Amino acid sequence: MAKHKIYSMSVASVYPHYIKKAEKKGRTKAEVDEIIRWLTGYSQKELEAELEKQTDFETFFKEAPQLNPSQAFIKGVICGVRVEDIDEPTMQEIRYLDKLIDELAKGKAMEKILRES
Repeated sequence: MAKHKIYSMSVASVYPHYIKKAEKKGRTKAEVDEIIRWLTGYSQKELEAELEKQTDFETFFKEAPQLNPSQAFIKGVICGVRVEDIDEPTMQEIRYLDKLIDELAKGKAMEKILRES
């Protein structure tokens, strides 16, 4: 089965869209970066390096320093699909990121987005 085209897209090509979506709703680039770092374990410097290298989504998540174990608490629908029901791990991680950015744009508090108790 052929891989979805998002796997080969660079994170850097989608990143400005994440920023734009957040900023349109009064949120910041710093909050987007914090979400990405929380989900993947990249430091800010590492994240910037991955964006600079034009790393594709598949590699970005495969080589992530430490995927956050709390990602299992991310629930809901994105693109008409329940993120918790996605079987393919990389696609699920991509959709987790989409869901978190969506929550940011909807005005959810960072503590809730980052699943802090």
